[in-house]
Amino acid sequence: MTYDIVIRGGTIVTATDTVVGDVGINGRHVAAIGQKLEGRQVIDAAGLLVMPGGVDGHCHIEQDEADGTVHEDTFDTASASALAGGTTSVVCFSNQLPGRPLVEQFEYYQAKGRRSRIDYAIHQIVTRADEETLETGIPRVVELGAAGLKIFMTYDDFHLGDGDILKVLSAAKRANTLVSVHCENYEAIAFLIRQYLERGETAPYFHALSRPPVVEREATYRATCLAELIQQKLQVFHVSCPEVAHEIARGKARGVPVMAETCPQYFVLKSEDMNREGFEGARYMCSPPPRTPADSLGLWECVRQGVIDVISSDHCGYSYDGPRGKSRHGRDAPFSVVPNGIPGLATRLPLIYDEGVNKGQITLNQFVALVATNPARRYGLYPRKGSIAPGFDADIVLWDPRRSVTITNSMLHHAIDYTPYEGRSVTGWPVMTLSKGKVLMQDNVIMDGAPEGEFLNPRAL
Repeated sequence: MTYDIVIRGGTIVTATDTVVGDVGINGRHVAAIGQKLEGRQVIDAAGLLVMPGGVDGHCHIEQDEADGTVHEDTFDTASASALAGGTTSVVCFSNQLPGRPLVEQFEYYQAKGRRSRIDYAIHQIVTRADEETLETGIPRVVELGAAGLKIFMTYDDFHLGDGDILKVLSAAKRANTLVSVHCENYEAIAFLIRQYLERGETAPYFHALSRPPVVEREATYRATCLAELIQQKLQVFHVSCPEVAHEIARGKARGVPVMAETCPQYFVLKSEDMNREGFEGARYMCSPPPRTPADSLGLWECVRQGVIDVISSDHCGYSYDGPRGKSRHGRDAPFSVVPNGIPGLATRLPLIYDEGVNKGQITLNQFVALVATNPARRYGLYPRKGSIAPGFDADIVLWDPRRSVTITNSMLHHAIDYTPYEGRSVTGWPVMTLSKGKVLMQDNVIMDGAPEGEFLNPRAL
């Protein structure tokens, strides 16, 4: 048989297997894995790793905010950045805005995604627990294809109290959907922020000090207990340190259906990165904040134990400058009004490969599981996404394990004017990304063409 495309002679890596061979592609799907396959187009992958395209389950893309602003990265720029980093599917966020029904906002945001170069799914953020949201909004957005719900235990415009969290968990259970949660204690953080500001301690470094591990650990314990009460499946987003993961492990041991995700910044960045001259530390501000080198090492042990089984980017790009950037209130503004979040779509896979695989923290198969297979399973995208096997979409990244790259913002294709990883050297880099059988990135060049991203409805896959 002659296939449309054959990727020849690479080392094919999935979450469970590693084999040298060929991948045959017909149309948008993987058709065969074998030896000496024939194709009308042949891609030489000798010396390269052939892996499933990354599935990034936590991306803030062109997201509408309550203050009327919209996140800088559009679906066009964000999906280009994802392709540059070997990611072929993203799960992003529809916000719940004042005065707009949940379903209306979900459908509006879904339409934005038609400008994406790659396939996308949507988490629905829930910021209030009124009757319309609970009885109509949540069931309907789940029917429309939400991959899950997200709630916050912090931030003025987002946080829910325990009673409202219980209501949302109950509604999610009735709708049979996952709830993911940002765990930080709102009142404790507000208390600490007031103390620092009253003392005139306003620099970006105090962002880290105002959100110590205990506020994340306490909120994680509380969220886990509330999920235990309802027996609702819960995912804790962006676990920053081992003591938080240990709370999740204790919940798992009690039979609570609780899961954990983390992000590259918690392996690579440190709280001291925010302790820089002037406003420079703002480049590294995200929530929860990065912790200590010892915490980073401890997180890898939590990954190996299976407590943390998904690594996402939490791409939340705010430029350093500009009217929507971190310095929107001036470079002498207190840390409390600086937008939280860092860009990371293109750097997720290279950073985790370099820190994890190259340094012996995880195996190559674990890498694929963490960045592709497990998130595809968690968000209902498997068996279409997340692996290389007959019938799967031909979302594939060709990876040069020996290529050393010094990261610069100019190579990342996003709309953000900086990267917190500027000047960092990594070994292992994507050289080609295919989405549904088409080469959309080669040697960091994004191919021209109409956007072909499709909305991924877990209930229709």
